[in-house]
Amino acid sequence: MPTTWNRSPEEFHKIYIANTDAFYRIGNKALAKELDEFVSHCALSLWSKSGSITQRHADMANQIFSRNQPQPHWLLWNLTHAVCEQDIFLPPAFFWNLAESDSKRGSQTSRTFIRMLTNILLYLAATDDDVSYAEAEFITECTDKLSAICDAAGVMKSRDGLNAMDFVTNVEPSFTEKHSPAVQTSGGEEKAADSGKNDEPQLSFEELMEQLNSLVGLEDVKKDIKNLVNLMKVRKLRQENELPVPPMSLHMVFLGNPGTGKTTVARLISSLYASIGVLSKGQLIEVDRSGLVAGYVGQTALKTQDVIKSAIGGVLFIDEAYSLSSGGENDFGREAIETILKAMEDNRDDLVVIVAGYTGPMEKFLSSNPGLQSRFNKYFNFPDYKGGELMEIFRMRCQKNSYELTEEAEKAAADMFNELYENRDENFGNGRDVRNIFEDMIVRQSNRVALMDKPSKEDLIAVLPEDLEEPSENSTEE
Repeated sequence: MPTTWNRSPEEFHKIYIANTDAFYRIGNKALAKELDEFVSHCALSLWSKSGSITQRHADMANQIFSRNQPQPHWLLWNLTHAVCEQDIFLPPAFFWNLAESDSKRGSQTSRTFIRMLTNILLYLAATDDDVSYAEAEFITECTDKLSAICDAAGVMKSRDGLNAMDFVTNVEPSFTEKHSPAVQTSGGEEKAADSGKNDEPQLSFEELMEQLNSLVGLEDVKKDIKNLVNLMKVRKLRQENELPVPPMSLHMVFLGNPGTGKTTVARLISSLYASIGVLSKGQLIEVDRSGLVAGYVGQTALKTQDVIKSAIGGVLFIDEAYSLSSGGENDFGREAIETILKAMEDNRDDLVVIVAGYTGPMEKFLSSNPGLQSRFNKYFNFPDYKGGELMEIFRMRCQKNSYELTEEAEKAAADMFNELYENRDENFGNGRDVRNIFEDMIVRQSNRVALMDKPSKEDLIAVLPEDLEEPSENSTEE
């Protein structure tokens, strides 16, 4: 059974020593003084987001010191003054040196440092009187800025998502180890996964976060998800230590046009929440109106209940959810809504419902029932992909399937996607349009190569400008 963190400051010091000692084993013990000062600065910045400073904060600040380093002597009055002076997060000078050294040696000390700092800050955030979203935002900012330095320096990422520094060592299992479920499933590419089966290897928390970071565009969405994940971690720690946790709705609204990555993000949220113990399984069940509404009285509730049952432990993703309320007072869609609302309340600790669709219709949908507005309080806006982002998605599809754009084809594709974005209308499909263009390109390229006498490997993978163009209506067979 996983151990839990004792709430006393002295027990936090044991956590701090475990983290820093493990880091020093692969890092540099000479950094101890600078590291302690930096973590103290981060703690002050973190607590500046909490709204009030208590004696408990001072007691915790006095436990931020590495082994064989002098213990600080914070008093409440000077801690309060120091917290008020905090503003933005600035990476320390020694971290730049760590990243540059890692780049030269092929090591990962700097990325290990990020995991260490994040873990410590999560524990410090959990000691507040309340769970603050602003504190979660600050932890995300720290992680993102330090990770950006690693990326800029070319520091490689761990292939298995973990290394010798999986915290908290020497004291208890790491956060993700403690909260990872025994079973975790994920959705398929287009259809929902079977909640009872999982043929794919379970991804680690770090690997899931890397997938999130690799998504094209969606910068605000990705930042909000990181904030939520950090907030959920803090809530779990507070629950373990019998500290009060205010009620919080986990349900979400995704607003945006088709093809903007809503299903992909929902799948990642489900897996991420499972990896930290918020959800017990992590499967994604994707449905629309046809999967919930039946044609006869009394059948809709049963059909909807079956879908909900398969989604418990994971995420129920309802696409074009506004269609449930578009049929008038006697429409069976309203029965599905009432059934879903009851399930959201009954299973709020192990079910996340995400409703998605066009912005305008979704706003009408949420206002159609008072219960909907009260249960959905987190909104994600998915903007249309711009021309450059569409091109990046297309390029990734080509690389994944071993196609290479010639220089001329690269320019032609970029121009095409820019024009597609600039001239988009209500039927603009975003990523779906890219997929269709890619599949059409494969057909044209195959037709062209099929006419060759003994095509080479280079011929088989090369994409030319004419492979991207619709055939002219006036063209004739030669």
